[in-house]
Amino acid sequence: MPPWLPRAMMLAMWIITAFGVVLWLFLQLQGLIVLLLISLFLALALEPAVNWLHRHHWPRGLATSAVMLLVLVLTGAFLSLLGSMLIGQVLAFAAEVPAMLRAGLRWFNTSFGTDYSPTNLIDQVSSATGVVEQYASSIANNVLGAGTTVLALLFNGLTIALFTFYLCADGPRFRRVICSVLPPRTQREVLRAWEIAIDKTGGYLYSRALMALVCAVAHWVLLVALDIPYAVALALWVGVLSQFIPTAGTYIGGAVPVLVALLQGPWAAVWVLVFVIVYQQFENYLLQPRITAKTLDMHPAVAFGSVLAGVAILGAPGALLALPMGASLQAFIGTYIRRYEVAEHPLLSEAAADPDAESADDGAPDYPGPEAAPGRAGARDAEGADDADRGSRSRTEAAPPDDGRAGPERRDPS
Repeated sequence: MPPWLPRAMMLAMWIITAFGVVLWLFLQLQGLIVLLLISLFLALALEPAVNWLHRHHWPRGLATSAVMLLVLVLTGAFLSLLGSMLIGQVLAFAAEVPAMLRAGLRWFNTSFGTDYSPTNLIDQVSSATGVVEQYASSIANNVLGAGTTVLALLFNGLTIALFTFYLCADGPRFRRVICSVLPPRTQREVLRAWEIAIDKTGGYLYSRALMALVCAVAHWVLLVALDIPYAVALALWVGVLSQFIPTAGTYIGGAVPVLVALLQGPWAAVWVLVFVIVYQQFENYLLQPRITAKTLDMHPAVAFGSVLAGVAILGAPGALLALPMGASLQAFIGTYIRRYEVAEHPLLSEAAADPDAESADDGAPDYPGPEAAPGRAGARDAEGADDADRGSRSRTEAAPPDDGRAGPERRDPS
């Protein structure tokens, strides 16, 4: 047996054991890690406001407490308002379902000449409603399980609030401790990454809040004009949900106002649906590029894919962490990527090319040649000049010094 083999076997065994222990610890502490990630995200999002108050002579702990209290009050007001609206509208909508089914079935029989009876449909709806009520009653009877869930949510919320407070209030001290164990060059890179994360996360939160406000005001005006009840709560619902689920969030949030508008009549629901679709296009192409140009410059498709990836990895918390983490990573990588000037080509032009266009001379492809693209020709000339210059320098360096003696005469191969 070679003398190195026992050492290699022991090293492999220790590596496998260490990997197993780390994996076991990760699985056991997965809930705590998720809570720490949420706390870090909230601390990064709140730190710009805390820094602003601290620059205006507020103590850092007091500034953090004030910002967190403001966020907590706004979140509680939104949830209470939305909860009361949902309870009342769900009950009213459930009471109107049989009448809506009868009206829809009458229209279907009249339009297509059928003779369906509403009795079976109403019985099926009633049976489904009974199943839902039975399931809700069983959940309500399980007081112990509901109480445990509430206590777990309360404990997780307090844990997140505590970690967020310490990460934000003691942010400079925490970063100093981390940098104290790193070499100077690594310290600069870590602080640069941290600064990018603060800018992108804070910009994400504040730009999304501004866009949610604009979206809520626009939908509130429409709902008030159509005389739809609970206009404020419905507008806040659409505004908040549309910003945390990019692109598709407006449609998902707009489903609730459409259902509520059905209680007022089909035309009100149609107007709400049309407005939701039109506003989404306005937000994607006019509003969002201007607001998020300096805070969260991400393509809508990339943002939506990031949210789906975050949900697949971490569940609901991943949807909140995906966009700021993706924007921070994109900005950090962008500082180390070297970009080059792109040559002109029809495939790179945003304008649609005319397929029937022909050249005026000999039917050549209709894209800028050397004469029509001086920048590209100049680039090629400059590259050729550089190659010639490098070749002349290499020949000069490689040639032996001229001592005046002629070399052997070359014969003509012919």
